[in-house]
Amino acid sequence: MVRIKETIVVEGRYDKNTLSQIVDAPILETSGFGIMKDKQNLDLLRRVAKVRGLIVFTDSDGAGFVIRNFLKGAIPSQYMKHAYIPDIYGKEKRKSAPGKEGKLGVEGMTPEIILDALRRAGATIEGESAVRARQEITKQDLFALGLSGCAGSDQRRKALMKKLNLPEHMSANALLQALNMLYGIEELKKMMEQIDD
Repeated sequence: MVRIKETIVVEGRYDKNTLSQIVDAPILETSGFGIMKDKQNLDLLRRVAKVRGLIVFTDSDGAGFVIRNFLKGAIPSQYMKHAYIPDIYGKEKRKSAPGKEGKLGVEGMTPEIILDALRRAGATIEGESAVRARQEITKQDLFALGLSGCAGSDQRRKALMKKLNLPEHMSANALLQALNMLYGIEELKKMMEQIDD
């Protein structure tokens, strides 16, 4: 079991059950969209964020991004990290049919994918050294590489997200955040050259 310093925030109890078998960390639930009306739970998340830090770990479907974006607006960003699971189509074992978008949620991910997502988010893992700093990717870099603000940038972003196995619902700002957690500018330039070839 991997011990993580931060508190992990998930959508529901099945996500929590899956994570609790893989990591030793406090895990809190948003009760799906319930967090948007539950002031006490939101206040708890804010207080925990200031003390331990939060890793937001929602599904890669539209609902997961609505919850993630709500938390981004409700809790100061310096206390939060974001873990993203890839778009993998299928259904969880407990369900009779796939979800609305046909994607697996956090509960359907393998331990390897979950740990990889947490590492990429910058989780503080006991016994592992921190990832060395890379040169930060800026919004200007995204523009220069044709990933924002120009004709065809939406398709280029989608091609990059598919190559990197990132969720398709990411905005340009969320993509920028994820890229900075995972890659440096030189790595991004090489990937874009590969996409263009």
